[in-house]
Amino acid sequence: MFNNLSDKLDKALHVLKGHGSITEVNVAETLKEVRRALLDADVNFKIAKQFTTTVKEKALGQNVLTTLQPGQLMVKIVKDELTQLMGGDAEGINLSGTPTVILMSGLQGSGKTTFSGKLANYLKTKKTKKPLLVACDIYRPAAINQLHVVGEQIGVEVYSEEGNQDPVAISQNAIKHAKSNGHNIVIVDTAGRLAVDEEMMNEISNIHKAIQPQETLFVVDSMTGQDAVNTAKTFNDILNFDGVVLTKLDGDTRGGAALSIKSVVNKPIKFIGTGEKMEAIDVFYPDRMADRILGMGDVVSLVERAQEQFDEEEARKLQKKIAKNQFGFDDFLKQINQVKKMGNMKDLMGMIPGAGKALKDVDIDDDAFKHVEAIIHSMTPAERTKPALLDASRKKRIAKGSGRTIQEVNQLLKQFNQMSKMMKMMQGGGGRKMMQMMQGMK
Repeated sequence: MFNNLSDKLDKALHVLKGHGSITEVNVAETLKEVRRALLDADVNFKIAKQFTTTVKEKALGQNVLTTLQPGQLMVKIVKDELTQLMGGDAEGINLSGTPTVILMSGLQGSGKTTFSGKLANYLKTKKTKKPLLVACDIYRPAAINQLHVVGEQIGVEVYSEEGNQDPVAISQNAIKHAKSNGHNIVIVDTAGRLAVDEEMMNEISNIHKAIQPQETLFVVDSMTGQDAVNTAKTFNDILNFDGVVLTKLDGDTRGGAALSIKSVVNKPIKFIGTGEKMEAIDVFYPDRMADRILGMGDVVSLVERAQEQFDEEEARKLQKKIAKNQFGFDDFLKQINQVKKMGNMKDLMGMIPGAGKALKDVDIDDDAFKHVEAIIHSMTPAERTKPALLDASRKKRIAKGSGRTIQEVNQLLKQFNQMSKMMKMMQGGGGRKMMQMMQGMK
C-alpha cells in the first residue's frame, strides 16, 4: 500500500533523521524532495506545493533547527500534515432513516458492485443490520448476475427486476420491498460508464432525487490517481455526495487519489477496499494511513482486527490446554484460521512498524499457510493431539501425503515446539520472568 510513496518520503526525510547538523538549507532541500515524491504519486501540483509550504512554516516556527531531535520533529510535522490532507478525523456512515438508503456511484470498473457487497457484509456483521442489495445497472446483465453471486456469498438478499429498464422505478420498488420485508439498510448499486457522460449523470441524478438517500458514496479505483480526483469533482457537482470509497488499495497504488481528493471535493474518504475478500473493507482513518505512508505501521488497526476474531471462551480453553501441556496441532490450526480471517497477509504485515519496508519486495501470498495446513491435515487425529508420536516413519508418511518434503515437516515441528514453549512461558508468572530476562539483556 503506497510503497513507492513511502520509499521516496523515507529517503527525503532520511537526512534529517540522522545526527548531523540541521540547517534551513537542508530542511528546504528535504521538502523539495518531499514535493517531488508527492508529484510522483500523482498528487495535484498545487496541493503538493501548499503541503510543503505549510510543513516548512510549521517546522521553522517550531525551531526544528535548534531542537535536540530535529529529524523526529520534522517527521511528526509531516505526519500531522498528511493526516490533515486526508481529512483529519475519521467520519462514519450515516445510518439514519427507516430504512437507511445508501446510493453507490462511480465509473465502470471502479469496483462499485464488489464494494456494495462488502459494505452490506460489513453492516450485517459489524452493525447487526439487515441489508438489501439493489441491482440498478440495467445495461450490463453481468453486473446484475455479479450482485446476485455476491449476495449469495454473504447471505444478503438482492433485489432486481427482470425486463424493467427504468432504474428509478427499480430503486423505488426496492425501498418498498425493504419496508415490507424488514430490511433496515438499502444499498443501491447503479450503472457506470467507461467515462463521464451526460446520459449517465442525468440517470444517477434522477435516482438520487427519487430515493433521497441518507448516504451517497462515490467509489473510485485508487490506482487511477489524479484522474480519479477529476472524476470525483464532476460527480460531486451533480450529486453533492457524502463521502468517498477508495478501492484496490492492495494494488500498486500511487496515492494521488487518497492525498488529493479531500482537498479538491472537500468530502471525506469513508471506506477503503484492501483486497478481493468480502471482509476486505476498512473504515478510513487519516492518522493511521499517514503512519503507514511514513513506514510507522498501524498497530491500532492490527489490534482491532485481532480483537474481532478473539473468542473469549476459546481463549480460556486454550489457556487450560497450554497449562496442562495439551496444546496440539488442531489448536494450532484454529490459531492459523483466526489469523487468516484478519485479512490480506501483506496488508497485515504492513501494519507492523518497520515490516512494510522490510517486506516491500517480498510477495506474501494469501495462501501462505497452505503447505502448513496440508502437513497438519495429513496427520492422524492422534498425531495432531499428541505431536510427540511423530517418529521418522510417521514424518515420512505425512510428507508424502501432503506433497511436502521431510525437511518442511521437521521445520513445522520445530516451529510448533518453539511456539508451545513460548506460550507455556507466558502462562502464570512466565511473562514477568521473560520481561526481566529481556531487560537484563539490554
